[in-house]
Amino acid sequence: MRDRQPAPPPEPAPLEDPAPPVAPVTRRTVTLGVSMLATAVLAAVALVLPTPYAMRSPGPTEDTLAQGLIQIEGARTYESTGELRLTTVSVLGGPGYPMTAGQVIQGWLDPRRSVLPVEAIFPEATTQEQQQEVSQAEMVSSQESATAAALTELGYKVPAVLDVAGTEDGSGADGKLEEGDVITAFQGEEVGTYADLIDGLAKTEPGDTVTLGVRRGDRELDVDIRTTGNGERAVLGVFIDPRYEFPVDVSIEIENIGGPSAGTMFALGIIDKLTDDDEANGKVIAGTGTMSPEGTVGPIGGIEQKLYGAARDGATWFLAPEANCEQVIGNVPDGLHVVRVATLAEARHAMEQIGRDEGAGLPTCP
Repeated sequence: MRDRQPAPPPEPAPLEDPAPPVAPVTRRTVTLGVSMLATAVLAAVALVLPTPYAMRSPGPTEDTLAQGLIQIEGARTYESTGELRLTTVSVLGGPGYPMTAGQVIQGWLDPRRSVLPVEAIFPEATTQEQQQEVSQAEMVSSQESATAAALTELGYKVPAVLDVAGTEDGSGADGKLEEGDVITAFQGEEVGTYADLIDGLAKTEPGDTVTLGVRRGDRELDVDIRTTGNGERAVLGVFIDPRYEFPVDVSIEIENIGGPSAGTMFALGIIDKLTDDDEANGKVIAGTGTMSPEGTVGPIGGIEQKLYGAARDGATWFLAPEANCEQVIGNVPDGLHVVRVATLAEARHAMEQIGRDEGAGLPTCP
């Protein structure tokens, strides 16, 4: 029989860290805790509250030379190896779709975006549906004006009926011309195209009185109108809604884009397709600007965002309206070269120079 061994003594229990001292709960600490919690709740609620602001961001760009976007019948067309990209702006906020405070803060912190009061982008008392209708109407009008300007630039004669849509308050035409009148002559010369009227005005000094031939219903009238000055140009103070008879059938198929600012790039796309030169010649040229029937490039909104959108989509050149130069300065992304243009002829020349790798001497925004 073995001897029974005594059991080993138990190991001493490890010493536990002493419990930290508990701070006494006072009225001050309770008040501080409640205040911090209330502040956090209020801040969270404030971030989702609606605000009276809207935000512009870089929108999509579209190549006007892409297959099917500009369709032409009645004339020979030519292929191009380059891209002519119209640029757009995406807008968050507006009637019926307010921005939250959190979104406003994000917009303020992003240099590619701009946050503005809603009324700076949308007319007051305008619904989202009304704004969309106006935007689509402007798009249709810009396509017609771009087509007229492009065909005229290429030497086509573009017949038009010049309907009077209204007159400017206080102008020489105010009270003398009526909505629905048709302008048929200028200083005794027949007016058969929009260019005829513009050419006549180009020979007129601001302040001169001119005689318009007007058809009002079944009557033919001669109306004397004193022109006013618009810089160096004489103006009639008449809003004209031309009805064109295009010698070439041009249709533009584009979806989900509205407004008038694509006119310049539409006109350049039409010119490129109707000429045998490969003007863009492999370059990616973006741009913006309204286009009048006589070929004037007009200013647009949101050019800062359009510059960023163009650079994002691979453009290395950007055609900007001369009147937007103030907004261009300081907002040009790296690698993007901006050329200022005031007319379709200047924009066409810029496109051709860029395609020849001779764009270095083109005018930019000072």
